[in-house]
Amino acid sequence: MTSSPLVICLMGPTAVGKTALAVELARRFPVSIVSVDSALVYRGMDIGTGKPAPELLAEVPHRLIDIREPWESYSAGEFLRDARAAIGEIVAAGRVPLLVGGTMLYFRSLWQGLSELPEADSAVRAAIDRLAAESGWPALHDELARVDPLTAKRLHPTDRQRIQRALEVYQLTGVPLSAQQGRASPARDLRFLRIAVIPQDRQLLHARIEARFSEMLARGLVAEVEGLMQLPPMRADRPAMRAVGYRQLWGMLAGHYDRAEAGRRALAATRQLAKRQLTWLRHDVYELSIAMEADLAAEVGAALRTHGVQDALSVSSG
Repeated sequence: MTSSPLVICLMGPTAVGKTALAVELARRFPVSIVSVDSALVYRGMDIGTGKPAPELLAEVPHRLIDIREPWESYSAGEFLRDARAAIGEIVAAGRVPLLVGGTMLYFRSLWQGLSELPEADSAVRAAIDRLAAESGWPALHDELARVDPLTAKRLHPTDRQRIQRALEVYQLTGVPLSAQQGRASPARDLRFLRIAVIPQDRQLLHARIEARFSEMLARGLVAEVEGLMQLPPMRADRPAMRAVGYRQLWGMLAGHYDRAEAGRRALAATRQLAKRQLTWLRHDVYELSIAMEADLAAEVGAALRTHGVQDALSVSSG
């Protein structure tokens, strides 16, 4: 009986070195990389997302990078569809998918599935947007609290995208979003090896975050955000601008605070992101945990050989 295709999932908080590790593994093993990052999907957001350089992408291609304009949305459902397609193509080519990133909701959607929710309806969304323009998103959050208190409780009153989606689902189906979630079917046709890179020293992770942000600023992150602001369809409330660093610099460029305050806010937001990612990892199941401080390539390479994947992975001749 043929076993299910193997999919390696390499997870971890921001700044632990996932991308460099994935590239090293791709150079040593016949794996193909699929990005699992909600910010890397956007074109023109290169420096602040830590997107691999074009020459590196030419050498080691990454799927699901640069597939949306920065003013467009991209959902977990769309990721699931695109990731499944990418996995199928990689397996058909005789290689092993290596999924790498820190968007834990995307990972969970892959191995647990998503609830069957209605497709977006442009007319319903436009009507919701008109109400928001008249009354404000906090008022629509109050309306959501009336029809779906469980969802409203976990959303901030200004979380435009999620409030809109929850109201849309309710209007299209008459059933609260909270009552429809959890009806997912887990993936049973794939075999997952989940590897988490976990920092043992939180202060070291914070130092890496600060060093990386300083490097991004030196490489021209402010100019990158300025360029995004000049695109006619862009606004501060676009989903892409939830990415840490971008929304804080947007606020600075809009005159809300100075550069020093923008830096403080960006670093605080990035540390909070890392904390949330680690919280997801604590509540998820994974087969291997590798310390950030270890020789990651050696540790993961050895683990791949000792966890039943040596038949699926063999050191490439190149």
